[in-house]
Amino acid sequence: MTPRGSEISAARAAAILEHTPNGVLLVDGESRIRFVNPSFRKMFHCDDEELLGRPARGFVHSDCFERAIAAGGHLMVKETIPEHDVSFRVGLFPIEGEDLYCGIFIDISDEEKARRQLSELRAPTLERAQEVISRQMQTAQEIARLLGETTAETKVLLAKLMDLFREESAS
Repeated sequence: MTPRGSEISAARAAAILEHTPNGVLLVDGESRIRFVNPSFRKMFHCDDEELLGRPARGFVHSDCFERAIAAGGHLMVKETIPEHDVSFRVGLFPIEGEDLYCGIFIDISDEEKARRQLSELRAPTLERAQEVISRQMQTAQEIARLLGETTAETKVLLAKLMDLFREESAS
């Protein structure tokens, strides 16, 4: 690549990192933060000064970088960090030829909130359905009991009528 071409590529890469909606975090072999993009800072509510040179675990509240470094390869993790009110998926991978690991963080907070809300709706809905089923069973049992009583009364009445007709026929 010509020097001009590498400058253009570096400029494109910088623009992508600056504007991607995904958080990007680069750490060294000791899991210390070396680069952070604006989306990561927004996701974790922090500034560069708070991050650079510090262990990644302190901000992502996960040992995912340590695990990726120990494995020497790629890792996908899904985490929820209540302190930052954020849920994310992160893909981690080594930067070839560098002593750096990259984490690309995708904010899934809204999806997780929607999933929790749906789960919270399910419990009362299932409880209500169980109540309706129980009431229907009680009603069916009551109808069966009443039907049984009236059937028995009808049988007694018809038996008496049949006896009366037989007595009248015999006389």
